[in-house]
Amino acid sequence: MFRPSTFSTGLRGRTAAALLAVASVATLGLTGCASGDKPVGPAAADTPLPTEVPAGTKLVVADQSEALQTILKISGEQDKLPFQIEYANFTGGPAILEAFRAGAADAAIVGDVPPIHAQAAGQQVPIIAAYQTSALAVRLAVAPGKSVATLADLKGKKIAYAEGTAQQAVVLRALARAGLKTDDVQLIRLQLAEFLDAARTGQVDVAPLSEPTLSRFLRTPGSSVVSEAEGEGLYPGLAYLYARRAVVVDPAKAGATRALAAAFVRAYQWSNTHPQEYIQKYYVDSQKLTVEEGKRIFDARGTLAFPHLDQQLVDRQQRTIDTIAAAGQLPKKVKAADGFDLRFDAAITQAVTESGAAHELKAR
Repeated sequence: MFRPSTFSTGLRGRTAAALLAVASVATLGLTGCASGDKPVGPAAADTPLPTEVPAGTKLVVADQSEALQTILKISGEQDKLPFQIEYANFTGGPAILEAFRAGAADAAIVGDVPPIHAQAAGQQVPIIAAYQTSALAVRLAVAPGKSVATLADLKGKKIAYAEGTAQQAVVLRALARAGLKTDDVQLIRLQLAEFLDAARTGQVDVAPLSEPTLSRFLRTPGSSVVSEAEGEGLYPGLAYLYARRAVVVDPAKAGATRALAAAFVRAYQWSNTHPQEYIQKYYVDSQKLTVEEGKRIFDARGTLAFPHLDQQLVDRQQRTIDTIAAAGQLPKKVKAADGFDLRFDAAITQAVTESGAAHELKAR
């Protein structure tokens, strides 16, 4: 399910192999909240976040493509964390939710859709930080020998589809913009990790891919992507840091997640100001891409911004919820406002100010 990677700023933590054993007992069929994931209630939600972190506090962070652990390490932010941290690498939001359900992970970095499906399944996993990247960070990849010049050309095509992922919403937005329904295409339900091979071998005609997977796909002779003009706006460019409710109401771990959210902002702002080092350390050394591919990805990503946790962000998330619901892909109504812990905005604002970051993307 995931490749383990561990680090402790102090005592040795649990191994990621133990995490796998625990996470594997959880299934996506579970719909109830874990015992520690009960709603907080108005009084607790208004309680200020602790700023002190007791000695021995530890967070287990679910990562994807080693993105968060790498940026925390190379930026120097990991060494400043006032708690022990341990990582476990996953592919896709659904696998992370399994670990959350089992209590095997405390926080995670994900796209905008996994928190929605968590809410629909009755899990309390509030968003505690966000970054905004270019809206072209996810593209519709077209298999070799296939042609998709416009979104209308998706009709009848086999499209890779993974519920509970940011890529799900990309597909649904594309269909809606083209005036198509899900019945007008063949949605091939796959795990996110299977998208790359399915697209480059022609098992699907189209797959929404993010970086660095997209660059690996484009090494395939005859492969292509839907044009920027056609794909603009299909992806909102939002990524989130979210955590189990039981974690953000526990005094020790709440203080640790506050520190993590601030480090998340500072670390990614470091990548904004150290592009060459970031490209080398992450895209080349960690993800085994070429320098040229890394530069292309970084340029397409643009300078990251860190939105306020406020009503404007809540409204954006609600629009994504409405897109998924309109396609009949949610089992029950979900309110975006229930999926945020706005107490973390003060830590985000402070980190943005002190690091010289921005809350909104600058015009390109």
